[in-house]
Amino acid sequence: MSETNIIRGALCSILSALLFALMSAGVKYSSQFVSSETVVFLRNAFGLLFLLPWVHNAGIDTLKTRRIGAHLVRTITGLTAMYCFFYAIAHLRLGEAVLLNYSSPLFIAIIAMIWLREPASRSMIGTIIIGFLGVLLILKPGFGVFTPAALVGVASGFFVAFAMVSIRNLSSTEPTIRIVFYFSFLSTIISSIPLFWSWEMPSLKVWGVMLGAGFIATKAQLLMTYAYKLAPAAKIGAFAYTNVIFAAIFGWLKWRETFDLASILGACLICLSGLLTTMKKKTA
Repeated sequence: MSETNIIRGALCSILSALLFALMSAGVKYSSQFVSSETVVFLRNAFGLLFLLPWVHNAGIDTLKTRRIGAHLVRTITGLTAMYCFFYAIAHLRLGEAVLLNYSSPLFIAIIAMIWLREPASRSMIGTIIIGFLGVLLILKPGFGVFTPAALVGVASGFFVAFAMVSIRNLSSTEPTIRIVFYFSFLSTIISSIPLFWSWEMPSLKVWGVMLGAGFIATKAQLLMTYAYKLAPAAKIGAFAYTNVIFAAIFGWLKWRETFDLASILGACLICLSGLLTTMKKKTA
């Protein structure tokens, strides 16, 4: 694994994080007017729409695969993460929801160890524990401010981690465009099912916001998938935390959201854990 690929992967991850933060702001805005199920479907449908030109340019043969089962696993984990994340966005501060979603690198080493049989040292386990202490400070159990939405936010982080490891597993044989297409295609089909009982007609403004969110999410998804194709998740996962900074800025600008002291300390511990995990993997 060359240093150049790691740097390129890190830059792609940071740009992807910025675009995902913009998408998250659009989701939070839209969630004020329509159901989360409606928002999830629109994000997937518009994302698929904007992906089609890339598929056309790549050629239909690019979509041929012998690993449809692995694509389905990636879709189910990624879509579950999306439902959890969008619910958390609707009920928490934007930066807080994104932070809990991006607790995913804490789970990556555990999932990779079990699924891909990648070893984890005692020091690595220690840094993960530090990160989970940070998550507890965000959740604040026992202090009268714990909310189910926060737990859903943590669940989104777990399923994102599972999806990232599955992307890493798929990328050994599948090109980026194929991985993203099958996720978008299958997610659109699956997320249309709940619309039979939860569809709410969006306003023209919401249509426009979700149209933009779909385009941004597609670009972000391509960048993220390419980043994890360039370098292992454990080496560049920490750069995903820039999403928290971008989301906190957008949350403050639009909704005047701020973090309390416990959340700030928790965010620092989570980010520290991610950075230590990255450095330990690099020197291993």
